[in-house]
Amino acid sequence: MVARAYTVAFEGVEARQVEVQCAVTPGVPAFSLVGLPDKAVSEARDRVRTALSSMAIALPSKRITINLSPADMPKEGSHFDLPIALALLAALEIIPPDAVEGTCSLGELSLDGSLIPVIGALPAAMAAAEEGRTLLCPKGSGAEAAWVGATQVIGAATLADVVRHYTGQSPLPPAEPGEVTADVSGRDLRDVKGQERAKRALEIAAAGRHHLMMVGTPGSGKSMLAARLPGILPPLTAPEALETSMIHSLAGLLTEGGINRTRPFREPHHTASMAAIVGGGRRAGPGEISLAHNGVLFMDEFPEYPRAVLETLRQPIETGEVVVARANAHVRYPCRFLLVAAANPCKCGYLPDPARACARVPQCGDDYMSRISGPLMDRFDLRIEVPPVSFTDLDLPPSGDSSLEVAERVATARAVQQARFSDHADMRLNADAEGEALEEIAAPDSEGRALLNTVAERMGLSARGYHRVLRVARTIADLDGSQDVRRPHVAEAVSYRLTTMKET
Repeated sequence: MVARAYTVAFEGVEARQVEVQCAVTPGVPAFSLVGLPDKAVSEARDRVRTALSSMAIALPSKRITINLSPADMPKEGSHFDLPIALALLAALEIIPPDAVEGTCSLGELSLDGSLIPVIGALPAAMAAAEEGRTLLCPKGSGAEAAWVGATQVIGAATLADVVRHYTGQSPLPPAEPGEVTADVSGRDLRDVKGQERAKRALEIAAAGRHHLMMVGTPGSGKSMLAARLPGILPPLTAPEALETSMIHSLAGLLTEGGINRTRPFREPHHTASMAAIVGGGRRAGPGEISLAHNGVLFMDEFPEYPRAVLETLRQPIETGEVVVARANAHVRYPCRFLLVAAANPCKCGYLPDPARACARVPQCGDDYMSRISGPLMDRFDLRIEVPPVSFTDLDLPPSGDSSLEVAERVATARAVQQARFSDHADMRLNADAEGEALEEIAAPDSEGRALLNTVAERMGLSARGYHRVLRVARTIADLDGSQDVRRPHVAEAVSYRLTTMKET
């Protein structure tokens, strides 16, 4: 008899079904595992054998063969331990084979039979729901997987609990979804003294998910402004929280029971590799741009990143997804993020200050900013210079709107955009609008059109730059509560592309 259990193998955020077949046949005693397993999967034999021994279950003196089907798909990870143990227990008729076949399972086995939480419980639950199966997983992963309400999730602490569940001795209760956690940050925009133009640009960026470049001398407040961006962004919607959490689940970043409604804020160091930023590595895992999906990617010291890393951002910024290509697989991850970049104007950092600048001015600034290519710079909707704050401003009391007040305006503008794009599956915010949809929603009035055409001709705007100005103008109009894009909205949008930064 061939017993079957089911699990999943991960390809990006997709969980593909894997059938675990077990046959116990006469012959020389052996325990073989086939079906392109990696090292972690191959070692499952010893973990399963020892875990069963701890339960006083001895393997028969026969040949045990485990096949992971489809056999031509690579299998990676320790989560195959539990389905292999289930298939073997069903083949030995210790648990009912029919019950096992109706379950999708994943989990790592400890030598004493306890189940260790594994990554990917959330996408595995999605796959189980599509196949109409119950998901069996370690207890530590149950609260995460239970957020998929379309299937029943059973969380078990040990393999012995699983046996008692299937034999009817002590059925396990369904897992409950963990409480949504919320990160409460005490960072408020009012803490930033001065920098009113930068605050306004931050609000526009948050409202329409427009990419923002900030250039300023050291200590002018670029990082301080970026750190307050999460405080003005609305919480993740239910669909956004689910798709974002699926990526974080694969990366092992979800804590027990927690799907977080707070938008991700990722800030990698400028020494990060291309695989760390874009995705890749031995298992072609998600990179920082995917971990920032539906949130913010803050890249401080932007010109200090390797040129190759910066250039790989160009396509994901446009498409909202990245394909990690390997010889044996092409893994696709979503990466619709808000990019906030910060840079000094030159290597020494004091290009605008003649008293502190180095002797290589202005060549110092030209050489430094030339590390950012023109095509990449053209993808920033908003570019602002952040001047140094005077000492007199630092002594002033907090001024301007608080993060809560700005967040209310951002939420109102985003609600308008969600209603606007309700019939467009591939568009959510103004930054996504393109083609006829962009012309329809962002067409300026006659005065605004004349201004835009004049500026486009004098500045030599590319077609991409022209459309990005339209998108920003539409967002400014939304923040203003205007149905039409007028000349003042276009003028403000254009002002964020008038910059002394040199494009190369």
